[in-house]
Amino acid sequence: MKRLIALLVCALAAPAALAQAWPAKPVKIINAFAPGGPSDLLSRAVADKLQGMWGQPVIVEARPGADGLIGMEYAAKSPPDGYSVVTTPVGNAVLLPHLRSKLPYDMARDFVPVTMLATVQNVLVVGPNVPASNLKELIAYAKANPGKLSFASPGAGSSPHIAGEMLKSATGMDMIHVAYKGTGPAVNDVMGGQVTMFFSQMSSALPLIRQGKLKAIGVASLRRHPAATDIPTIAEQDQPGFEAMAWYALFAPAGTPSDIVHKIAADTTKALQLPELKEKLAALGADPVGGTPEEFALRLKNENDRWGAAIRKSGIKLEN
Repeated sequence: MKRLIALLVCALAAPAALAQAWPAKPVKIINAFAPGGPSDLLSRAVADKLQGMWGQPVIVEARPGADGLIGMEYAAKSPPDGYSVVTTPVGNAVLLPHLRSKLPYDMARDFVPVTMLATVQNVLVVGPNVPASNLKELIAYAKANPGKLSFASPGAGSSPHIAGEMLKSATGMDMIHVAYKGTGPAVNDVMGGQVTMFFSQMSSALPLIRQGKLKAIGVASLRRHPAATDIPTIAEQDQPGFEAMAWYALFAPAGTPSDIVHKIAADTTKALQLPELKEKLAALGADPVGGTPEEFALRLKNENDRWGAAIRKSGIKLEN
């Protein structure tokens, strides 16, 4: 009996001892997109602070290709020992699982949520010649010109595409989706009047709004952007609850010890509150989030419900 009790005590103590011993070697943050992009810059900013906390190198490893699928598959197959996590945008975590029938990874089976890193607010913009300065006027303009309005996106299945479908469904506006190969060409055509509107990241749209090259209709989040408090949210304009924000989060391979997952989340949350890191994120147009794995899991469920409903209603499906 004494031996059994001793074994049980050791078993219960093992997770705590594991967390205390971790990390004993370099930790890897996998970036599934090209170096220099927002996912990479965010990963590096966080890695720099975690490295100081942990006393071990925190390496950002780029595995780009196939809209993030290569990196996500690589992360899913990484050892679940706490030494590999992956920075994942809303597109790969939520949108693609609803848009494609087959993926080389399964978010529920292959990953565990760690913490949300940051959100990026989007703003609905129109060209300077569109006769609308708010959502009510835009809806009226659409009703007066059925089938003549259009909304741009940087690609089919992207978050601006789905945000446009959500707006279309919520307001009843009759408008056509126009897919571009990137954000730059989409914004140029909105400014030039070839397409009516676009959901743009606030950081890139705000200078053009201030210069009069774009007009802001509304922010696609539940609160106004601190750098543009004069721009109302879409939710304020008779669309309660409307939210279509981009975000980035950390996930770990399924089977990663829970205490290590919680430690990564807690330390990342501390790092995100550091003034110098907040400043770096602000330059990227991002707001730090953080929080526990349980808080992120709940938010992830809500994100899946909202985006999933919009995708099902739109009938959008992407080829595998």
